[in-house]
Amino acid sequence: MSLQSLVLIENWPVPTAAAGVVRADGTVVGTHGPVDHRFPLASVTKPLAAYAALVAYEEGAVELDEPAGPPGATVRHLLAHTSGLAFDEHRTMSAPGERRLYSNAGFEQLGDHVAKATDIPFAEYLRQAVLEPLGMTSTSLEGSPAKDGVSTVADLLRFAAELQAPRLLDPRTVAEAMTVQYPGTKGVLPGYGHQNPNDWGLGFEIRGAKSPHWTGSSSSPRTFGHFGQSGTFLWTDPDAQVAAVALTDRAFGPWAIEAWPVFTDAVLAEVRG
Repeated sequence: MSLQSLVLIENWPVPTAAAGVVRADGTVVGTHGPVDHRFPLASVTKPLAAYAALVAYEEGAVELDEPAGPPGATVRHLLAHTSGLAFDEHRTMSAPGERRLYSNAGFEQLGDHVAKATDIPFAEYLRQAVLEPLGMTSTSLEGSPAKDGVSTVADLLRFAAELQAPRLLDPRTVAEAMTVQYPGTKGVLPGYGHQNPNDWGLGFEIRGAKSPHWTGSSSSPRTFGHFGQSGTFLWTDPDAQVAAVALTDRAFGPWAIEAWPVFTDAVLAEVRG
């Protein structure tokens, strides 16, 4: 079965785009565009890195509440963007747990922490812990765990199926990752301004009541996922029991703010239809 809503990506002002939708049981409901084309993920790398960190947690290599990152911060703070680290610099801007400061530096320190704990370079750990078991053979981490992943729609649909019906992790761990950490914390959602609260789980942004937002007006508050500055996104809507991935090769900007919610609402209307 293919989804007519996916054809909307043909109207996006981008050189190349691919998209796909997968159900909780792993059934790919539809795809459109070159699903095997490798795109830079930008921050859609973070959910993959977070998943690897959660595997390390389940393996007993790290604890969520052990010290990591700046003084007073923990693995949990790094995953939830509440460590107090600046966006792209390894300097502290606030005390841990005070503000939701979206931080690439935090994910880089998370990657270093996991690498040290497991004695495996983080890119290699991600490959062994997540990519290989899920058959994500076209995905690699080529630098920072915050933003240097490269992948395909086909691979990310495998990951999106895993998020809905976990096999690599205990479902309780995934449920925790999709639960708001440090509730009531406010902060800036990149590209969308101040949000109060700015809900976040463990490596996954949670939609909550955010407005404006990159998902749809019909997306449930429980929707979680991530978007990237390279014009990429992955969301999972537990209420609709479906997930969507879209990858492009044009930087995020006003075009995406306009196009993505329309796309998401069309997908949700069609799968619910």
